[in-house]
Amino acid sequence: MSLPAAASTPLPPSWAYQIRVAASQGQYLTAVSLFLQMRASAAARSSVPAALPAAFKSCAALGLRVLGASLHALAIRSGAFADRFTANALLNLYCKLPGLYQHSSGSDPPSSGGGVESAALSAVRKVFDEMPERDVVSWNTLVLACAEEGRYQEAVDLVRKMWRDGFRPDSFTLSSVLPIFAESADVKRGMEVHGFAVRNGFDNDMYVGSSLIDMYANCIRTDYSVKVFDNLPARDPILWNSMLAGCAQNGSVEEALEIFRRMLKSGVRPVPVTFSSLIPACANLASLRLGKQLHAYVVRGGFEDNMFISSSLIDMYCKCGNISIARCIFDRMQSPDIVSWTAMIMGYALQGPAREALVLFDRMELRNVKPNHITFLAVLTACSHAGLVDKGWKCFNSMSDLYGIVPSLEHCAALADTLGRAGELDEAYNFISKMQIKPTASVWSTLLRACRVHKNSVLAEEVAKKILELEPRSVGSHVILSNMYSASGRWNEAAHLRKSMRNKGMKKEPACSWIEVKNRLHVFVAHDRSHPWYDRIIGALNFFSEQMARQGYVPNTEDVFQDVEEEQKRYVLCGHSEKLAIVFGIISTPPGTTVRVMKNLRVCVDCHTVTKFISKIAEREIVVRDANRFHCFKDGNCSCGDFW
Repeated sequence: MSLPAAASTPLPPSWAYQIRVAASQGQYLTAVSLFLQMRASAAARSSVPAALPAAFKSCAALGLRVLGASLHALAIRSGAFADRFTANALLNLYCKLPGLYQHSSGSDPPSSGGGVESAALSAVRKVFDEMPERDVVSWNTLVLACAEEGRYQEAVDLVRKMWRDGFRPDSFTLSSVLPIFAESADVKRGMEVHGFAVRNGFDNDMYVGSSLIDMYANCIRTDYSVKVFDNLPARDPILWNSMLAGCAQNGSVEEALEIFRRMLKSGVRPVPVTFSSLIPACANLASLRLGKQLHAYVVRGGFEDNMFISSSLIDMYCKCGNISIARCIFDRMQSPDIVSWTAMIMGYALQGPAREALVLFDRMELRNVKPNHITFLAVLTACSHAGLVDKGWKCFNSMSDLYGIVPSLEHCAALADTLGRAGELDEAYNFISKMQIKPTASVWSTLLRACRVHKNSVLAEEVAKKILELEPRSVGSHVILSNMYSASGRWNEAAHLRKSMRNKGMKKEPACSWIEVKNRLHVFVAHDRSHPWYDRIIGALNFFSEQMARQGYVPNTEDVFQDVEEEQKRYVLCGHSEKLAIVFGIISTPPGTTVRVMKNLRVCVDCHTVTKFISKIAEREIVVRDANRFHCFKDGNCSCGDFW
């Protein structure tokens, strides 16, 4: 070969270069393979320090603890640990792979002062302390390690020490400490970091901005989150979704939807996590109108086949009282996961027919989908609402016998509720008394409510004593016991109990119902004359009363706990909040529109009967969500089967 030709032949890339390129492109296995080939070859020893940072990065990504420990030893022997970049890569390796220290030394690392810390954090700190030279990256890695371990005060103290040692915190530092104040909901200290970011020009950084948005949202200051978001010069999909999640988690669904619309207008395409934040918020608020809007976006965006979104939609429609649409979505799923099955089972449990929940549960078991603790809670709820005592016991026992799930307090309460609703009051009392978990006031309250339904005032007094021992200021228990005294004609005892409540400053929660019509919420309390449509509501209610009387309706005054004449009791019944809300919904919406009403307390027997009559007379489907469950009235029947 001639000399000019030899001079023009390019030199092969060095081992270190190939390893660095592979690691930078995410080809970590290739990078490790090349490094091991280099070590087995006659490559110059000078190649090792240049290749070690990429090798450490690859070991961290692949979880190679043993090889990482060997490379640590190699870094020390070769002198590469003195290089700041290599030492930072090693520090990051220990941060990413807990337990690496044992592989490198065979013993537990010493714990630093200030309380017990994990072996992993002690190992990170040891590497940090041994570094001959540190930079901002080194400090940031240790700050992040402390923050991820939950040692928040240490992380904040490290930032102060970092500043004192002459290292200026950067955007990564701020992004590491802001979640600390988000976790502790310390908005004051979070604002101090925000002020530092503004003074030092980090407020336009997307990572800092995202952390600030999350911090303010966790501190229930979504107004500040929106201001931070609006002031950012550029917004990537992560920022948009952080802002959406912040609004949604604080119940600001309308504001979250507005942010969502802005996101679409800006050309940012939604991703599954977008809907995973918004749909559950609609479910928690039982806002069917907003939920349907999101469902439309899901369909247009082609996300219908996403299992997580479908599960969220099922849960949302169930919680909004539209079980039929939820079932349609469920039936379209090819392989529903446990979340989808559980949401559908709970939907039938709360809305009915409850037996359909049990049919679904049997189908789920046949498909070898393993139920979890929430699934069993849904099944027990269905047993409670259907009055299936034997099935409830079978389900409760199968949790531990077949699936190894230890029943929690919620499962015990659900079984106690099943027994109580079915009238097995003594069995329920014995079950609660012998629970392995100490029963809370809420568990005893399920039995107290059952005593009221089945008019067992003797047992109610005993149960009420146990509740008041646990929660002396339990308003609900006082009210139920007082109502039972009134129902049995023990007016003096009822009056004495209510006087005792007044002396203690305890107030009964007033019953109220609300309905959304034309995007506006209308709230009603008993005999509420403040609504502008009050006269029309009463006129329509009188019309329905006449029609009901012709069909055999007789007012049930058992739930009027006042010592007044029968005629006065009937007047009291006429003004119940759910009746006003239902009649308003009928006269303010087009024929055939489903009327959806929410109530904060349990629907009384008379209102339940009246709503059945009205659904038949007005030819409307009426959905009422009370404190216990959904009641879906249609053609004079209710989905609860008159068992609630």
